[in-house]
Amino acid sequence: MAKKHIDISLILLAAILVIFAGGVAAALYVLNPDSLENEIAADRPINTLFVLEYEKKPLCTYVLLYYPATKRSAVFDIAGETGILLRKINRVDRIDTSYNPRTINQYVQEIERLLDLDINYEIIFELHNLGNIVDLLEGVTIFIPSPVELYNGSDSVLFNSGYTTLDGSKTRLYLTYTSEQDDTETQRLRQERFFSGFVKRLGEKNNILKNRYTAPLFSGFIKTNMNTRTRSILFDEWAKIDTNRISIQVIGGNYRDVSGKRLLIPYFDGTLIKDIVRQTLGALTRSGAGAAERIFTVEVLNGTATAGLAARTAELIRGFGYDVIEIRNADRHDYEKTEVHDRSGIPNEAEIFASVINCANIITENSFQDENEILELTDSVYKADFTLIIGKDFNGRYAQSR
Repeated sequence: MAKKHIDISLILLAAILVIFAGGVAAALYVLNPDSLENEIAADRPINTLFVLEYEKKPLCTYVLLYYPATKRSAVFDIAGETGILLRKINRVDRIDTSYNPRTINQYVQEIERLLDLDINYEIIFELHNLGNIVDLLEGVTIFIPSPVELYNGSDSVLFNSGYTTLDGSKTRLYLTYTSEQDDTETQRLRQERFFSGFVKRLGEKNNILKNRYTAPLFSGFIKTNMNTRTRSILFDEWAKIDTNRISIQVIGGNYRDVSGKRLLIPYFDGTLIKDIVRQTLGALTRSGAGAAERIFTVEVLNGTATAGLAARTAELIRGFGYDVIEIRNADRHDYEKTEVHDRSGIPNEAEIFASVINCANIITENSFQDENEILELTDSVYKADFTLIIGKDFNGRYAQSR
């Protein structure tokens, strides 16, 4: 009888503990309902990986950086042929070699290591399902610069120039068609145009995706580590992005043949792209409307006897999101130290630009126009916001102190 009494007491105790644990979990959920809300409250950028999967491999991969406090964003386009040292196989190979459609953990980790960036969320679309999502969103509008008309037997691909709304089937064609005139760069730009329009549409049509009838459909078309609540909040945030101002940056590098494969080896052993990511995050989180929304122009002048140095440096500068409008030789080729001439008229921007190459010599020119002054283009010669004059102290990446 005593044993039975003890057994009943143990059962009651276990039941009380289960109820208590459930209450604690519920309380924690109320106090801490969503990790995304914590990220927003903590004033941190939110980084999301997008993978468009085609035939079980990434057709294109993007990392969207978004900072809720300023509503600013930037995108990094991760080319599949990017060559890195893959940890699992301990050899240099294409980054998409690490992709496994069943579990993309390794792929995510390699991208995080490449960019020196933590990825919060992942969204994977298979190409066919992407078309279904586009139909669910009632189309995606993009700008097509030139009309496309290709014929291959009974098949044809036709896209009008200008702003065009793609349905699901047109989306699949647009992202995968090839022509003799297209090179890798053209196809990349085409995919980027679609991605910008797609992110914008996800925000615009989030109410459709929240609908109790369509939400399960959308969830069935994607693979993600987000729950429904997180997705709803994040897509509402993306609706605030001005996609016309999104900076889509690519990984610069040199192509090399490695073990019979043509790989894009990132500049400076991958340190450059990490620097670019850090500066991009700094620009997204900077307060104030004027400077962070503006794309600054640069002219690059070679003040040394090293041929081609200005062109190579211009490519480096473009990687940081600056618009290089002119590349030429300086007035002489014996500059000892690298100089930055500032005409932007915006405080601290010259220091930020100069920090890209670790240049300490900044010369401010007061030839910029007042913001409220009307510039008569017929009477003025436009000059870049910054002029970079490369000196002998520049090693191809940094201006070295002597």
